[in-house]
Amino acid sequence: MRIPAVIALLSLAVFLAPPHLSAQDRRPAVPVPEGVTFRAADIKSEGTRIAAEIFSPTTPAADKLPTIVMSHGWGGTAANLRPDAIVFAKAGYLVVVIDYRGWGNSDSRLIQSDKKPEKKDGKLVAEVIEVREVVDPIDQTADIMNAIHWVAGEKQCDPARIGLWGSSFAGGHVVYVAARDPRVKAFVSQVGSMDARWTIANQAVRNHTFGQGTARTHGTIGYPAAGAKFNNMNGQPVWEKLMQYAPIEDIGRCKNCAKLFIIAENEELFDNKEHAILAHERSTGVKKLITIPGIKHYGVYGEARGRAQQEAIAWFDEHLK
Repeated sequence: MRIPAVIALLSLAVFLAPPHLSAQDRRPAVPVPEGVTFRAADIKSEGTRIAAEIFSPTTPAADKLPTIVMSHGWGGTAANLRPDAIVFAKAGYLVVVIDYRGWGNSDSRLIQSDKKPEKKDGKLVAEVIEVREVVDPIDQTADIMNAIHWVAGEKQCDPARIGLWGSSFAGGHVVYVAARDPRVKAFVSQVGSMDARWTIANQAVRNHTFGQGTARTHGTIGYPAAGAKFNNMNGQPVWEKLMQYAPIEDIGRCKNCAKLFIIAENEELFDNKEHAILAHERSTGVKKLITIPGIKHYGVYGEARGRAQQEAIAWFDEHLK
């Protein structure tokens, strides 16, 4: 379990950052090219502040813009997606990129320690523990849903034209969210992972997953250490939450959403036939599957990034503009 360097008795009514600091003050400026405007924002997700980066065209075509909410994959941060967000903004979109709770510039989810809270001066005072840089797809998809709630109230957003973009682990998140929020009119799932039930696929791994859940509920283990490696990726999973995550089973609920799946021909992290290809086969309504030839999983962030961006823009232009 990650415990902050200093654990103090914190009043639940006290903010973790001084109230005079704005969102922009809390994070570095982002260099953007001419024609694109950037600002920072805060979104409350189940009581925790998550950091958002907002990109838009400097000279918008209209007062209300089609909007893209972007989310990163396993162990990533919003900063990794700035090149894509800038390209989408230049194409005429209001773009929101978030850091999940406990990642990047977002605050951590706080959980109560074993010490019983006390009432002092009319306030409940508790000792808390910070949960940071762990992978919890149920929390992460809730953060995306709350980003949609937030941006729908922004003056530049056209709430009738909201799309989602997610890459890698978040390529499954966009399916999960679109199945539950009818405001999502289109999504792009890039090299997406669609099923985490490998966590209960055989008896050995099932014992580990169930054992983790049992131990955590008994208080004999805490959450993983912040940013601990998992298969060379940042962030250990919360196993008992990961076992609940299977967006492949949600794809049938996305019939009214235009669905683009972009896959790497030489995907090495999982079998495309069991993930995006299967999701495409099972889905109904408007859909498309694009295979980028000659690349592996991370090629969409390297040599094929421009191709993937243009495919996404073409899809959003067709279904959000």
